[in-house]
Amino acid sequence: MSIIETNELVKYYDDLCAVDHVTLSIDKEVFGLLGPNGSGKTTTVLMLTTLLRPTSGNASICGHDIQKHAERVRSAISYVPQDMAVDIKLTGRENVMFFAKLYGIPSPKDKADEALALMELSERADDLTRTYSGGMRRRLELAQALVHEPSALFLDEPTLGLDVAARKKIWEHIGSLSRRGMSIFVTTHYMDEADRFCDRVGIINRGKIAACGSPEELKTNLMNDIITVRIEGMCQPPDLEGVWYVGRQEDEISFTAENGKEALPALAETLTRNNVKVRAMSLREPTLDDVFLQAVGQQEEPHGFADSKFRMMLRRRR
Repeated sequence: MSIIETNELVKYYDDLCAVDHVTLSIDKEVFGLLGPNGSGKTTTVLMLTTLLRPTSGNASICGHDIQKHAERVRSAISYVPQDMAVDIKLTGRENVMFFAKLYGIPSPKDKADEALALMELSERADDLTRTYSGGMRRRLELAQALVHEPSALFLDEPTLGLDVAARKKIWEHIGSLSRRGMSIFVTTHYMDEADRFCDRVGIINRGKIAACGSPEELKTNLMNDIITVRIEGMCQPPDLEGVWYVGRQEDEISFTAENGKEALPALAETLTRNNVKVRAMSLREPTLDDVFLQAVGQQEEPHGFADSKFRMMLRRRR
């Protein structure tokens, strides 16, 4: 049995199906759950961490049912939410010791020091957390999560709002934890990070798993060459043999082709003949962004961008 198992997991909010019969098996690996806003990522994590009861289906962590044995599940996991979970009025060591005491660790200071050392925070352990950078605060949250040595770690957008160097450092620590045998479940919007650092990814759309596998498998199986066309105005995707329409983002439309070198001039000729104003064309190998776009299609924000909430979250991380 894998460390994290879900079987036909379903969650309804009134008439809205947020998670629709999700079945996953995750063992000692870094697993990334990707999806657009409102796709069911957070709802899935909340159910697996016993913070939300499923409508139907079941799941287990380390063999413990998330509903029947919720307390055992909580002792086997740690969850680092997207919002900041440190007390800026305490030192780094005091924050970690607080969690160690909550978990009933026999020697909380020793365990806190061990976790702080693992996250490379020993030199700043006695400084107030409000003096920490965003990346340091995120590492401190990881130290808090590791103090009781969980078997499974859930991370919700672990690098959101961090600079490139801090993001790289966080992923180095995540990789180190995975190599120590921990099962790590990550949600992220950064496709490049999922491509580089996740052993497997699942793409969820409207509550259903649209694709699942290693990044390389998904890129190989889902498409071959990618042709990107920058245009002006509207465009009806042409019907060409060996060429398939992927999607549109702003003024760029994307196609996948079995043989991109042959398909590109044919596609250019067809678009021109259809009176489409072509500004530029390019040919490249597929990325996880292309896999994601083909799996979820063109998305529209249901309620617009919550700018104030996003800025508040970034301020907390600084």
